[in-house]
Amino acid sequence: MANSAEFAQKLRAKFGDLVSEPAEFRGELTVVVADAERIAEVAAFCKAELGLDYCADVTGLDNYGEDPRWTLVYELFSLSHNAYLRLKTSVSEEKGELPTVCNVWRTADWHEREVYDMMGVRFSGHPDLRRILMWEGYPYYPLRKDFPLAGKPTELPEVAFSRVTPMEGGPFVTVPGGKDSAAREPRIRTPEN
Repeated sequence: MANSAEFAQKLRAKFGDLVSEPAEFRGELTVVVADAERIAEVAAFCKAELGLDYCADVTGLDNYGEDPRWTLVYELFSLSHNAYLRLKTSVSEEKGELPTVCNVWRTADWHEREVYDMMGVRFSGHPDLRRILMWEGYPYYPLRKDFPLAGKPTELPEVAFSRVTPMEGGPFVTVPGGKDSAAREPRIRTPEN
């Protein structure tokens, strides 16, 4: 039965410097695919040759202020080997697009749509790349680091809130200090606190 380290070695043997040496953190292995344009090729090899038959998640990280801005993370699992491997690749804000892996793992469909919806990263070749959480026509990407925590006003009354979310006592604001963490939790505060 193969393990994550063997998966990483086989990727390096097949793709050479396109795939980094594996990095281990808390018992999990991650390899970085240097060229985002080849992520689908690497993904196809992972499934067909390594048996990584389940794409558990595709997520995006916003490295705001850095280039490349976006890091895409693919959480892969082999049901037959009971082993995980994480792939990462990066794409610049200017490019903002990389190939879909939906044709490799059908589960990537909604994951890629969520990354697109929340961060604005596009996936070329995706069969149905449209918003999955926000409504069509929403002009912003809420998980970008430059999106304000208070939100932005909308021009679409009746569809969503038409005012900016108040920050006092909102879900992202805690009070510094206090006797314990419960006192700092915004959901239990009253206006008198």
